[in-house]
Amino acid sequence: MIPCLSQVCSLGSSFEDDLDGYADGACPALELWLTKLEDYLASHPPSEVLSRAVDRGLTLACATYQGGLLLSQGAARQEAWSQFQRRLDLLAQLAVPVLVVAPDFLGPFTQTDLERALLSLRQAGELAAQRRVRLALEFHSRGTFLTNLETAAGFIQSVNHPAVGLCLDSFHFATGPSKTEDLAWVNADNLFHVQLCDVADRPRELATDADRILPGEGDFPLPPLIEHLRKIGYSGCVSLELLNPQFWQIPPQSLGEIGMTSLRIALGQASGGTATR
Repeated sequence: MIPCLSQVCSLGSSFEDDLDGYADGACPALELWLTKLEDYLASHPPSEVLSRAVDRGLTLACATYQGGLLLSQGAARQEAWSQFQRRLDLLAQLAVPVLVVAPDFLGPFTQTDLERALLSLRQAGELAAQRRVRLALEFHSRGTFLTNLETAAGFIQSVNHPAVGLCLDSFHFATGPSKTEDLAWVNADNLFHVQLCDVADRPRELATDADRILPGEGDFPLPPLIEHLRKIGYSGCVSLELLNPQFWQIPPQSLGEIGMTSLRIALGQASGGTATR
């Protein structure tokens, strides 16, 4: 398993500071936050992102996130899919292999909606595959469908496309209806990305993104999850994802150091790395 840091952990810093700070903190892989990347590219070419990452020894492992693909219709669908294809082209340029996709089931839905969502995700997978990008569907515990691991895995199985798999986010796993037994649905073939965090002293019904803290410092049942990843031989990235404004005040280098230490302890990796300049 490859420890990875998401740029969402440092939303208060610049794009360049993220890359340099995380590299100084001995981070080997980066999860790009798409809106931050796109803001940076308004005044810099994609080649500069790639060369900076290569110079600092960072793998651009994943990008987060794309929404609006499953249920949107009319003008909203056209806008979401146009954005999606632009992003796929960009990720292909940067050789980013995984894009996290968020479901858009936010209210009541029908059987027709489910069928539309299946078809849409299959179509999205085909477009992604043409750019050598894989889509990792993240279940969301606060939605109305695709709220848990079992349902998400079954949905992906129905989509039946090799470029469509799972994103397993420990926050949504622990705060929603997922159960530890649902990990049986996860295997090395359908798991494309993992995101880790923890939450302390909050009932799962009340936990919010702002409550996310470092793994191992809260109450989430992370050991069974990580043991399952080890059992199935998962060799992809495990990303620290902290959408917590308190962490945004920490300089990226310091965040990189504490984040990587926390991840390596959680993953049972005894040693750190060496920063590359």
